[in-house]
Amino acid sequence: MNSVSVTGKNWILKKFDQEKIVYLKDNFFLDEIIAKLLVLRNIKKEDINSFLNPSIKNLLPNPNSLLDMEKSSLRTLEAIRNKEKIGVFGDYDVDGATSTALLGRYFDELKLNYEIYIPDRKTEGYGPSIKGFKELIEKNVKVIFTVDCGTLSFEAIDYAKNNNIDVIVLDHHQSEISLPKAYSVVNPNRLDDKSNLQYLCAAGVSFMFLVSINRQLRLIDWFKKNSTNEPNLINYLDLVSLGTVCDVVPLVGLNRAIVKQGLKILKAKENLGLKTLLNICKIETNPSIYHLGYILGPRINAGGRVGKCSHGANLLLNSNPKEVFKLATELDQYNKERKMLEKDLIEKILIDSKTKFEDPILILQGKDWHEGIIGIVASRLKDKFNKPAIIISINGDIGKASARSIVGFDIGSAIIAAVQEKILLKGGGHKMAGGFSINVSNIEKFKQFIFRQFKKINEDLTQQKPLFLDSKIAPSAINLEFYDKINVLSPFGSGNPEPRFIIENLKPANSKIVGDKHIKSVLIGAEGTSIKTIAFNAADNELGAYLLKKNNKSFNIAGKLSLNEWRGQKNVEFIIDDISVNKNNKNKVPSSIG
Repeated sequence: MNSVSVTGKNWILKKFDQEKIVYLKDNFFLDEIIAKLLVLRNIKKEDINSFLNPSIKNLLPNPNSLLDMEKSSLRTLEAIRNKEKIGVFGDYDVDGATSTALLGRYFDELKLNYEIYIPDRKTEGYGPSIKGFKELIEKNVKVIFTVDCGTLSFEAIDYAKNNNIDVIVLDHHQSEISLPKAYSVVNPNRLDDKSNLQYLCAAGVSFMFLVSINRQLRLIDWFKKNSTNEPNLINYLDLVSLGTVCDVVPLVGLNRAIVKQGLKILKAKENLGLKTLLNICKIETNPSIYHLGYILGPRINAGGRVGKCSHGANLLLNSNPKEVFKLATELDQYNKERKMLEKDLIEKILIDSKTKFEDPILILQGKDWHEGIIGIVASRLKDKFNKPAIIISINGDIGKASARSIVGFDIGSAIIAAVQEKILLKGGGHKMAGGFSINVSNIEKFKQFIFRQFKKINEDLTQQKPLFLDSKIAPSAINLEFYDKINVLSPFGSGNPEPRFIIENLKPANSKIVGDKHIKSVLIGAEGTSIKTIAFNAADNELGAYLLKKNNKSFNIAGKLSLNEWRGQKNVEFIIDDISVNKNNKNKVPSSIG
């Protein structure tokens, strides 16, 4: 091997069919690099136009293609006609908060009487409970929506049914063969649903419901008869895009159009809660997916993690500027607390649990670990070790766990299987994330069960540390024109990753630590072109050590482009994911690239 990855990753330059690239260039009038990236993403020729120009109008399917959707809309129409009070039971994460706010904002525009209920993570846990339903019923609610939850809530839904309350489930989590006795269950991940919309998050499902009920109301001329303006559902897409990005569902099909349009709505700052949060965070540039996923999302989530669980939904629903500012300020503070708690727990785990890191799946447990942060800690450890991670917080005889997985291992299905085997008390999730409750006495049994499940899939998943790369580019390509060209493929995210490139034969001009943990560098190409780069969170790892080391040897970098906007100025820099060091300084790329 002629060169070595600094972080131990296996660089893999993706293979492509040159004939397909030529076809796309000639028939769609595309640039070489765009045609190549489309081929690498396996975008079918009949889908090229909708991929490059995703629009709600062209990609929105009939909402009633989802099982039980029409039934749900007709029941809601009945509730509206009979002036029945509606309850909305939402989850405490971003997807749950945005789904709750979507229904709430729509009901507000229709001047309907409704109540929302967000459970407390610590005392009630995830999903509908008898306690929560009882509170809604005591407020004279006659129909209850569960959003981002409910698919596996048999006991609570039985309680509602016994009290003559209809429950409409709007969810996306994986289901068992049997479903609770709800009035209707709208979930593209139902085993019998044929809509092919499994990629939607709960906010996406809730948006589809609003399209369906809006059509029903339009059919009977309800808006005109009730002197009410028909809501413009496009204006709700800022919330739908926030839930979509933060729940890390694939940005394919309708989701691409939702996020593309949603960012435009977010830019207009129609939602007072989001506008206030952007202002508090001093976001002066046009909002991007980064802002959704890393600025707004964590703050809305923070209420459910370390603060008051209902703050996120209330922020997105409230129209009182004074109250909204208070909610946004508190969420920002909760997020700071969350970061400190997360840092402390990760440090403790890395010190105390070294012997566990060789296991195929990281299953770590501790007494009274903060339940609000174990999910994000699991995510950090999954990224660090390239292994599924499960963190269990033990209180007495019961453990509550959050799980995060890697591509190729469906953690949600594994958890549901463990529930069916009576190993877990309850649990569920989707492919990349899940949660459960367990008797402490069953933890070892669960470990062996989940290890077997993982072994069936692929023993080699965690042995490799692949870094898939799209193309080699010259240092001179790090400019605004090339960035704009690549950006036509956005929105980027799960299912449509940002293009990653290799730049060869660079030498360091200078490097420095910024923000305590990031490394900013200026690198010089063989032809004398200089590029600005940043390596995030690299101050204490191999990347940082290499960049800060005084040497004059050339090396190759792998990573992606990033746009910096500041006071009207736009600059493109390169985010470094990895470095390959040339043995004997022969300036060759790694032999593992192929």
